[in-house]
Amino acid sequence: MDPAAIASALIAARMGQAQLAAAARMMRQTQSADAAVIQQLLAAANQSGEALAAAVQAGMGGNIDITV
Repeated sequence: MDPAAIASALIAARMGQAQLAAAARMMRQTQSADAAVIQQLLAAANQSGEALAAAVQAGMGGNIDITV
């Protein structure tokens, strides 16, 4: 192989490494952002569930006859 081909291959390999590193950083950022969104959704669902539970009258559904 001539030296120019070797140099070209080394440069291409370095560029590939840089692209992979950038992609890995982007993946980590996306995962942390996704985790934050999921936490917000879970918190909102929890608040909604608590509000619904508070709205139900005490003892409601306690004496249900399920015999057939």
